[in-house]
Amino acid sequence: MEDYRRFLKSQLGKGWDGSETDRKKGLPAPPPQKPYPENTTLIDLVAFKDLSTGKMPLIEAIGNRKSRRKYSEGSLNLPEISFLLWATQGVRKTSHLMGNLVTYRTVPSSGACHPFETYLLINRVEGIEPGLYRYLPLDHLLCFLYQNDALIENVHNACLRQYVSGSAVVFIWTVIPYRSEWQYGRVSHKVLAVDAGHVCQNLYLACEAIGAGMCAIGAYDQENLDRILKVDGKDEFAIYAATVGKVI
Repeated sequence: MEDYRRFLKSQLGKGWDGSETDRKKGLPAPPPQKPYPENTTLIDLVAFKDLSTGKMPLIEAIGNRKSRRKYSEGSLNLPEISFLLWATQGVRKTSHLMGNLVTYRTVPSSGACHPFETYLLINRVEGIEPGLYRYLPLDHLLCFLYQNDALIENVHNACLRQYVSGSAVVFIWTVIPYRSEWQYGRVSHKVLAVDAGHVCQNLYLACEAIGAGMCAIGAYDQENLDRILKVDGKDEFAIYAATVGKVI
């Protein structure tokens, strides 16, 4: 227990000042987005400038925010899923720093490392076939990964049978730790956990703004969920999830 408490303290200032990191060694930064196969199906999302959804006042969205575990049979539409993805990992601008691509997004991330990838289990989104997808924030596209008859049930089981089967979409965030480790070394793992909270809270507020609901999922079968996502469980692994659907 004391070890975990020390982890939460982390001595961040000392770590940043004194630890040897790959950034200090002059090694190149890891890319801010995973590559995708050339022959995959890509789905265009609605650009932020063209969105008319999500206009609820922030004070109202914050006041209404709560975990919603039951959903109607309604579907999300393309503008709504586009808005939710933009709100949680959308890229506002990019720059190059010492030859490395840096992204500035709609959520804060320590050192602009943005160590997460966003996977979507789509069940009911108008115009998009059910299946597993990955968001490409640099391109604002959805990348189709795969679909099979057991996919929804498999994710439902991996999430310990929490709310998945009735949802329209399940957001699953993985972390690529090296994106933060490159810059912060041994103290990076505390800020990884903090950054995950930033992403999930934005999804809560964005869902309220479109009349949808969500519930965060922090308890899941790690190995099973990683296997479903087809990530290696070491250099990339699931770290958080959330079900989303229209409210009853």
